[in-house]
Amino acid sequence: MFFSKKNHLVGLDIGSRTLKAAEVVKAGNGFVLKKIGFMDIAPGMIEDGVIKQPEELADSLRQLFKAYNIKERNVAISIGGYSVIIKKILLEQMTEAELQERIKFEAEQYIPFDIDDVNIDFQILGENEHNPNQMNVLLVASKKEIINDYINLVQSAGLNLCIIDTDTFALQNIFETSYPAQGEPIALIDIGAVKTSINIIKNNSSVFIRDVSLGCGQINQKIIEAVGCTLEEAEQIKHDPEANKIPVEELNSITGVVIDNWCTEIRRAVDFYYSTAPEDQIAKFFFSGGGANVKRFRDLLAEQTSTEVKVFNPFDTIEVADNIDYSYLKQIAPQAVICMGLAIRRVDDK
Repeated sequence: MFFSKKNHLVGLDIGSRTLKAAEVVKAGNGFVLKKIGFMDIAPGMIEDGVIKQPEELADSLRQLFKAYNIKERNVAISIGGYSVIIKKILLEQMTEAELQERIKFEAEQYIPFDIDDVNIDFQILGENEHNPNQMNVLLVASKKEIINDYINLVQSAGLNLCIIDTDTFALQNIFETSYPAQGEPIALIDIGAVKTSINIIKNNSSVFIRDVSLGCGQINQKIIEAVGCTLEEAEQIKHDPEANKIPVEELNSITGVVIDNWCTEIRRAVDFYYSTAPEDQIAKFFFSGGGANVKRFRDLLAEQTSTEVKVFNPFDTIEVADNIDYSYLKQIAPQAVICMGLAIRRVDDK
């Protein structure tokens, strides 16, 4: 097999409960997954995207790379949640160079922080469909303090940081690689431990992005309140209802309340999108993250929205090295989307 010149990297998803790393190389017109590894971390190392225990977290990153024999040191990471602001804004037509000069001024009205405290990036999406004298621009901003913390973390772990992306765009990146371009709106919903990201895309372009404060950790918290157990025990109970630490009926009741809230929040976001684009109808929901494994959630949202719900498998169109167990990949697929979206980036990407 012919591999392209070495400019690949490791996609590193630094989650609040799990570290995930994937190494993908380009081969011909496709990709090959060489290495992938997950490692759980102790609660409290990261909270709401903020690194609380940098030394311990850097040590965990070193352990992850060692455990899965990942030799490559060039990495791409992503940030998300309330540490990132993503907005689609409308500006008068101008060149990219002109916008580069003016972006700080234009962005100031959309960012609830001191403009000097944030890093700003943008992408021109093209002419506005309603006014040819204006253009749609995707604005991305994050606090410099947060960015610097992640840079220091990666360097402390002995890694070379090449790219900082956002969770939302890493997910969209692997989706566009895995599925052909679709003209109808598609909703990508990533349900993590403490936050859920909603990204509605149409013609390979984001048309609606929202983060909401809900996630799998809510189920754990409800179990802790009901049983008085530790977080680790709650995680075990959630995944093993037959453990006899809580009646199955009570666990189903706890899970049901949380799932109902998830569906309500997602429907609210979707209804808001429909209010801005009444001619559109979401064709499919693609679920990723830990919450994607909750079948009851998928079934309920499909019923309430009359829309097909699918679990996102980022390995469907990617070749897998012989030493990787494909049944294991199928099991972890929903949680691997962000690290895979990062792993298909190249060192010299913008």
